[in-house]
Amino acid sequence: MNILNLLFTKDGLICQIAKNKSIVEEKSYFVDEESPENFIAGQLDDILLKQRFDEIHVVSALNHFTLMPEGFSEHETGFDLIAFNAPVDKEKEELMLSVNEKFRIQFYYTFPKSFYQKIKELAIPVHFNFSGEKFLNSIHYKNNKEIHINLYHNQCEFFAIDNKKIILYNNLDVNSEVDFLYFVMFTLSKIGFGINETNFFAYGETTENETFISELQKFVKNMKIVFDNVPNKNFILN
Repeated sequence: MNILNLLFTKDGLICQIAKNKSIVEEKSYFVDEESPENFIAGQLDDILLKQRFDEIHVVSALNHFTLMPEGFSEHETGFDLIAFNAPVDKEKEELMLSVNEKFRIQFYYTFPKSFYQKIKELAIPVHFNFSGEKFLNSIHYKNNKEIHINLYHNQCEFFAIDNKKIILYNNLDVNSEVDFLYFVMFTLSKIGFGINETNFFAYGETTENETFISELQKFVKNMKIVFDNVPNKNFILN
């Protein structure tokens, strides 16, 4: 069975092809100053036409989302709720829902409609998910105040957990160590987490973001790197 895994980030696309549970290919595509318009769309076309896939798994780390308690059913308000966090365009974005049963919360998020239609047109089984939900499912937590940070290329997502309850989730662009540290410290002050009583856990592209980690370790007492995204092995915390 050939399975295609796709991760969409704010400025990139990571694809991974698996055959019989073994990774046979992995590639990353990131937008830069020299990239043509619709660069990611072009890469997606090439990937989807490359070969026949039996199944596709799509994860969006795009930061158009909102967090609601499990059971909230007014789905028609999803776009309006997301609009409190980020501008949305109903004509160009597909409204999606991911439910996390472990913490009894659900994520409304949007995904580019053009990408959604390209993938669905293949008429094969497709599974869509939001990165926050997938990340949350991988977290092993205790009864402490905890900060869990998942790092991507120029981006991170962040959970604050206290006594097994989600206090905060955010997904933001990170372009400098100063931005990253300010975000972490500002968040701690707003939610009342003392820096010495809080346990920090880092995941994802920790090698690529080594300077972010080292700067954070200068300020926090309890810091653990859970794992790095090793090429051809881990894909968004599998």
